Amino acid sequence: MVTSETLAHGVASSAIDAYCGASEAGCAICGAGRGGGLAFTYAYQPILDVPARRIYAHEALIRGMQDEPANSVLSRVNDTNRYTFDQSCRVRAIELACDLGVIDRGEKLSINFLPHAIYRPEVCIQTSLTIARKRGLDVGSVIFEVTEGERVEDGPWFAEILHEYKRQGFLTAIDDFGAGYAGLRLLSDFQPDLIKLDMDLVRGVDAHRPRQAIARSVIRLAQELGIDLVAEGVETEGERDFFLHHGVRLFQGFLFSRPMFRNLANVQDCLQPQARP
Repeated sequence: MVTSETLAHGVASSAIDAYCGASEAGCAICGAGRGGGLAFTYAYQPILDVPARRIYAHEALIRGMQDEPANSVLSRVNDTNRYTFDQSCRVRAIELACDLGVIDRGEKLSINFLPHAIYRPEVCIQTSLTIARKRGLDVGSVIFEVTEGERVEDGPWFAEILHEYKRQGFLTAIDDFGAGYAGLRLLSDFQPDLIKLDMDLVRGVDAHRPRQAIARSVIRLAQELGIDLVAEGVETEGERDFFLHHGVRLFQGFLFSRPMFRNLANVQDCLQPQARP
């Protein structure tokens, strides 16, 4: 992994790309979102505010150019292209969502990011800021989402990244909450705007008392901390109704919509029961 020390000694300032707008030599590492050597595009899966009967956001999910699964791309990410890939993901997710009309629809965009591809958050966020402003996308409509399953050895550093994103005006989310390494310790250092409950805790929750107890505890925790909770991976009406009964508004899963390849879902279609996979 490239560290701030190696960057300070190994990258010439002449390599800075004006597109990023940052004043650090790190732009030579991230590539200012121009590529990374991997061909990929996006599918978008909606996050619904069910009581309001509207789409809250669309999560950008990596796909191959012919709708191949994400792993066909992610399996080729390594230490030599991780930085350029992460920046390119942000740029392409924003560009395509804007091309598809996310601004006119007034809906948010959720983008996954790699915490290991960030060495200075105040610098590495500049490409995202620049492309959002260029396209007229309010940064308050962009959610940066990181999975709790990412092993981040330095918890305070992880929190610092999220703090900087929030300071710049972006929203933040922790995905797969309850499944990974960060958990409650991360919440003590940083409170994101959203928590996405791990789908293994959602699956069959309406008929599984231990999952119900855990889900209720997380819901109460989120409410006390002022964090919105997303029930993720919802596939049945019973799962949906359990969370609705306990005050959850935001939902994502095949019950509402599958990821839409290079397209954005319509709320009317999402509110019709979908077939399970």
